Amino acid sequence: MSGSDDTSDGIREEFLAEAGEIVEVLSRDLLVLDQGQKEGKPDPDLINDVFRGVHTLKGIAGMFGYHQVGAVAHALEDLLDDLRLGRVELTQDVLDVLFDGVENFQRLLGGASEAGNAGDMDLSSYAESIERVSAVHEPVADALGGYDIDPGVLGVLTEYEEHRLRTNVEQGVPLFRLHVSFSLASIDSSLEELKARAKPMAEIITYLPSMGETSGDAIDLDVLLASRAPLSELEGAFGSLGIELAPIARRPVRATQPPPASASSVPPSPGPSADAPATGQRAGMSPPPVPGVGRLTMPPRHAAPPSVPPPDIESAGGAGQDALSLRSVSNSVRVDIRKLDHLMNVVGELAIVRSSVGRVTERIRGRPELRQVATDLHRINRSFERHLEELQNGILDVRMVPLKQVFDKLARVVRQVARDHEKEVRLLVTGAETEVDKLIVEELSDPLMHIIRNSIDHGVEKPKMRELAGKPTIGTLAMNAYQKGNHVVIEVEDDGAGMSDQKLLETAIRRGLVSEEARGDLSHEEILNLVFLPGFTTKSAITDLSGRGVGMDVVKVNIGRLGGVVDLQSEQGIGTKVSITLPITLAIISALIVRVCARTFAIPLSAVQEALVLDPAAIRTVEGREVLTLRGSTVPLCRIAQAFDFAPPEGEAPHKHYVVVSALGLRRVGFVVDELQDQQDIVIKAMGKSLSGVRGFAGATDLGDQRVALVLDAPALLEDVLLGSERPRATGSVT
Repeated sequence: MSGSDDTSDGIREEFLAEAGEIVEVLSRDLLVLDQGQKEGKPDPDLINDVFRGVHTLKGIAGMFGYHQVGAVAHALEDLLDDLRLGRVELTQDVLDVLFDGVENFQRLLGGASEAGNAGDMDLSSYAESIERVSAVHEPVADALGGYDIDPGVLGVLTEYEEHRLRTNVEQGVPLFRLHVSFSLASIDSSLEELKARAKPMAEIITYLPSMGETSGDAIDLDVLLASRAPLSELEGAFGSLGIELAPIARRPVRATQPPPASASSVPPSPGPSADAPATGQRAGMSPPPVPGVGRLTMPPRHAAPPSVPPPDIESAGGAGQDALSLRSVSNSVRVDIRKLDHLMNVVGELAIVRSSVGRVTERIRGRPELRQVATDLHRINRSFERHLEELQNGILDVRMVPLKQVFDKLARVVRQVARDHEKEVRLLVTGAETEVDKLIVEELSDPLMHIIRNSIDHGVEKPKMRELAGKPTIGTLAMNAYQKGNHVVIEVEDDGAGMSDQKLLETAIRRGLVSEEARGDLSHEEILNLVFLPGFTTKSAITDLSGRGVGMDVVKVNIGRLGGVVDLQSEQGIGTKVSITLPITLAIISALIVRVCARTFAIPLSAVQEALVLDPAAIRTVEGREVLTLRGSTVPLCRIAQAFDFAPPEGEAPHKHYVVVSALGLRRVGFVVDELQDQQDIVIKAMGKSLSGVRGFAGATDLGDQRVALVLDAPALLEDVLLGSERPRATGSVT
């Protein structure tokens, strides 16, 4: 019974992973379609790809028994079929319904992941939305009579191909016939090259095998092509492929010519094979193909969703990239992140063993009779250290994923929130390839969503207000990510109204967050940081997006849990920028081991800028706070002993102290400690529920010599110091 349950769990996980990848691809494709629709040039191939993806999702959902997922996919498939065949026009309302479909897929799959089955959802209102936008247009008059096209060709076109042909003819796009001979050994790569060259300037309507004098290892193809490009430009693009290119003459069809057979009356085959030829013999522009030679088509792009690269949101032209080869897909393996966590914990334990072996080696090195043993042991330990480092880096590489995973999801949020607020917002994304630990990426979605909602709601003005302010009517929201040392920085910047210091202060005073007497004592940076206080909001009315006093304080708390900090910059009338600084990984980190009042602590090296001996004469007091001038800049000090009420051991003589300068984002603080011991790789362990409320500690770690060290939470301590309170707010105690 247990084995059966394990098998069922494995099948469910496989389905959820496959379905999740398809939905991610659908989301990216819809974003590019949305951009193309706004520019007046939606990509028909992309609509066809979305149709194929939804059909694939419907198929696997039915196979694994996820009926509601299949029902939504089936309804969307019908809409997309009408859309790709021109019976429904691509509008913003239609795109809204398609985006809502992606949201419903994610909710259903999320419920399946948590509950073990696809939970029930009331989809009646969504079905009504699909019905509302599914009004089918009446077919237009036959537009193909102006071209002398072989009726046999029209008779074997699929419904989609005939629609694309009619659409191009109605729009006055000239037609061309291309003849090419490809080697059977390289047919796949040759077709890919042909498609790549045609993509920027032409639309390939169909491929047709040609009945010509060819050798047994080659195949001739006739290609029907629509393009507004001049013949000379097309010849320049295709000439090196050895293609014969000729325009199809536009002239009246002879009266004696039989009417073209229409494929519109033949229902298309469902799903990815909808573009396949109809059953029966297929004719070409040349004589019919010989028996046994079928029409050559490329596999649908969604046949391998994991390999489809995300589009650049700013440029819709990059959305038509095809999937990687089947060989590339077969070289990738899905791995449960929990398995990687287990491996990383094992690596952490091995790092502790390595440190222990190093200390044993040092102890026996002083004994003359064991000097050779110590030398051999040291050599073995160095080899062990190298291999362990390779193993550690390898596991970290596997855990790293590009930020585009979360950026793609947020692009949908930008579109929806902007439409809800009747604002025009253009999203610019750079640095989406920056890699971060998978667990950090998962935790980033909510904080970034809060920031984006605030930027659109509070920052970007409505088109008329922007026009009066001399700005473009379309606002800009930029998301940028880049690596900085052992950290990754994510910036969200808008060109909206910015923040008013006076309005922020008045709001904080009205809500009792700041006293009236403190009005003149706060700097511009301190005023901006008021938005991170719980309950702060400048909205007088509560909406679906804001006004509840919940938002930026949640951002700060969640980012702090990840060992990061949030910095805010804003200029009224210019815009606002929110910068998030995070460690690249939380799995295994290097730490500086320090001593304070005979207690051992670890400070993550990712937060350490430098360490130096403290000169008491260099300490100054500014507004009741100890500071140190370091190379022309002022660094606030935090005495760890005072922060946690640690008393030095009795009888301990005064000794020199050290300052560990921690830099996170745009801010710095100096932690005063008694001793710097060494540097060590550590794995942070949770301290348990009883100590989870103690602020200032990120966890604990085993140092491998029967010592347990507390890991200082540098971001939390930094916040306390800069807010004027060196004493961490704790609900527990540490001794």
